[in-house]
Amino acid sequence: MRIDLLLAGAMVVGGLTISGLALARLADDPEMQMAQATPPLQSTPGAESKPSAPKEPVTTGTRPADVKPEPAQPDADAQKAGATPALPAAPAEKTAPPIK
Repeated sequence: MRIDLLLAGAMVVGGLTISGLALARLADDPEMQMAQATPPLQSTPGAESKPSAPKEPVTTGTRPADVKPEPAQPDADAQKAGATPALPAAPAEKTAPPIK
């Protein structure tokens, strides 16, 4: 037990020493540069004359009255007339027997 405690303490002291030396080296050398993941942003040539973003379209926030909502699965008469469902039918393994 005593040897294990001494070994653990030595490992902690060694780790703190290495961390302290690394931090001291970073603080002493102001010329050292850190890596940057992306290069700094540069403006596009001629960006001063171009607009920054397109204008927002004017909307009223209401649904158009001439567009009627339709069901995702049309009724049987509409399907016989040629209407296609908006969504495909569920696969056979995902349908359950009717509840009794």
